[in-house]
Amino acid sequence: METPKILLVEDDINLRFVTKDNLENKGYTIECYADGQSALAAFGKKSFDLCILDVMLPKMDGFTLAQKIRGKDEDIPILFLTAKSMKEDKIKGLSIGGDDYITKPFSMEELALKIEIFLKRSKISNPQKETASVYTIGQYQFDHSKLLLTSANSSKQLTQKEADLLQYFCVNPDRILKREEILTKIWGDDDYFLGRSLDVFIFRLRKYLKHDKSINIQNIHGVGFKMSIGA
Repeated sequence: METPKILLVEDDINLRFVTKDNLENKGYTIECYADGQSALAAFGKKSFDLCILDVMLPKMDGFTLAQKIRGKDEDIPILFLTAKSMKEDKIKGLSIGGDDYITKPFSMEELALKIEIFLKRSKISNPQKETASVYTIGQYQFDHSKLLLTSANSSKQLTQKEADLLQYFCVNPDRILKREEILTKIWGDDDYFLGRSLDVFIFRLRKYLKHDKSINIQNIHGVGFKMSIGA
């Protein structure tokens, strides 16, 4: 069985060494970089199973690096390491495609647990890509396996999270989905900051589907959301 390979980008040499040493002792292969530019160059040439990105990096910050990684790979789990406690920074990281964050200082046990969770989730979800899952949403055709939303006049490539969220609405039409249910299903955790990120993703889906007025993703105040398609 191939050892999971992790991209670790951290400019603090001591934290980088300690993190690398601990994760290698747990059986992972770790490749380290001290700045965003060199990490991006490596990502374009090599294959990784998960990325751990510090937010404050020289040459290219972690948020920008994450966006560029997402442009190359929609599926790879991205964990942010941040010394910032500002809510806006955490929400931004999740909104641009990050899967989770850890605030410094953190325990290696917490980091290892998050890595294990996201690697397991990747292995479970990847085989599903081979099976086409096509849905009709009003005037749109949605292919979850290809992350593609199309209509007669448009074609939109979705991110993995956008596609997973839209699929969840498709398999639960006209049903009120509680916020915590959606967060647990799509993100694996019911967390305040993930909840704020969910609102961003709902906004995006509404924007993508706006040309068909019969499609309504309704906010059920204090409960969750419901997608319905009317005449």
